[in-house]
Amino acid sequence: MNISIVDYKSGNISSVINSFKEVAKDKVKIEVTSDLIEIKSSDKVVLPGQGSFKSCVDGLNKINGLVETLNEFAITNKKPLFGICVGLQMFADIGYEETETKGLGWISGKVSKIDNQNGKYKLPHIGWNQINIVKESKIFKGIENNSHMYFVHSYEFIPEDESVIMATTDYSSKIVCAVEKENLFGTQFHPEKSDKLGIKMIENFLSL
Repeated sequence: MNISIVDYKSGNISSVINSFKEVAKDKVKIEVTSDLIEIKSSDKVVLPGQGSFKSCVDGLNKINGLVETLNEFAITNKKPLFGICVGLQMFADIGYEETETKGLGWISGKVSKIDNQNGKYKLPHIGWNQINIVKESKIFKGIENNSHMYFVHSYEFIPEDESVIMATTDYSSKIVCAVEKENLFGTQFHPEKSDKLGIKMIENFLSL
């Protein structure tokens, strides 16, 4: 099995790379790549994201043919794809960070700034927070409800169809923190920074 972690210069993704390599050991080949042929031939793809929604979308669009290749991989061929943080947010139709920016449109919805209730809640939402698992998901196998995961974000993904929501976290309101739609998986939190439970989630994705 080979897995591509998409490298489109979205920020420092070394912790993502290290965590996936640690779990994969010698059993799974992990490539960090923006090579379209490599991505197409992968069994699974990881789409990390650090920075703003706009900067990440711009990063994808700068690599000629990358968005089309990801669409073919995830939407046409329905192969497993895991979006992390802004990687998940880009599944949306539209995001409002910096300026109105079109997303990948894989899961209908929008990405908006967390309502901090006039400064009552600090932004970005940084640190450990409990997740409320609202639906069973293959990537939550062996992970208990109310487990703590690590977050760093100021914007939230609001999907139109609530049936894709796998978990939420409470911060100012119920924030969607994990989604699953067919072969698409995404977490707002960082599994690669979420200690043993995050490693378990990566294992679950690798063993799909």
